[in-house]
Amino acid sequence: MSARIPLPTLEVGGVTIAYRYEGAGPVVVLLHALAGSSATWTRFIHDLVLSGRQVIAPDLRGHGRSSWTGDYRLDSVQRDVVGVLDALDIAEFDLIGHSLGGHVAALLAGRRPDRVRRLVLEDPPPPPRSGPPRQPKRGVTLTLAMQGLLRRGFDRRVVPQVLTQLRAPDPLWWNGLAAIKAPTLVISGGSRSHVPVERLEDVAGEIPHAELITIDAGHRVHSTRPAEFRDVALRFLA
Repeated sequence: MSARIPLPTLEVGGVTIAYRYEGAGPVVVLLHALAGSSATWTRFIHDLVLSGRQVIAPDLRGHGRSSWTGDYRLDSVQRDVVGVLDALDIAEFDLIGHSLGGHVAALLAGRRPDRVRRLVLEDPPPPPRSGPPRQPKRGVTLTLAMQGLLRRGFDRRVVPQVLTQLRAPDPLWWNGLAAIKAPTLVISGGSRSHVPVERLEDVAGEIPHAELITIDAGHRVHSTRPAEFRDVALRFLA
């Protein structure tokens, strides 16, 4: 239903970014997962607005009604997000990212540590630290392939480009975690998720002020266990 509601857009570096902008109060920015859109946050946006928050939830490039550019470098994605916030004259904000959005959120928070007040990373997929590119589990690849076939709301070229980047060692991403100043909550989806808890323990261990919790809901914690996710996230943001 929310997908039919027209979204405002901004031109950021030649890329059109559509976004949801609701509520009033301290700003919370929400970044969705691969093959998703801002619509995935609809229920949580309602909770945030009721708690007295202003919410900005962009469609990342290649998704929803944002530009399908063919260029899906993760650094470009995080620059889009910063560009939207600059255009809206938002200097400081809380930041929540799920999966791909969590990876981008960590990248942004490490590069712009003065702007992020609090950070929530929901089951983000960390890249390898070193060695040859990591091969994903067969089930993950199949799931993403099915999403590409069944969903119309994103550019299918996003999947191979993003997976290639997430499989390759990226010491710069890991080094950037140490630059994050914001208190950080890392949420694992537990044993039902394809992201191993041990890798998220490594992520939390690299961020100076981070804690890790597990909600055994699988990869899509905020969708599968919305009330539990809401309570944990709102408590942390408060």
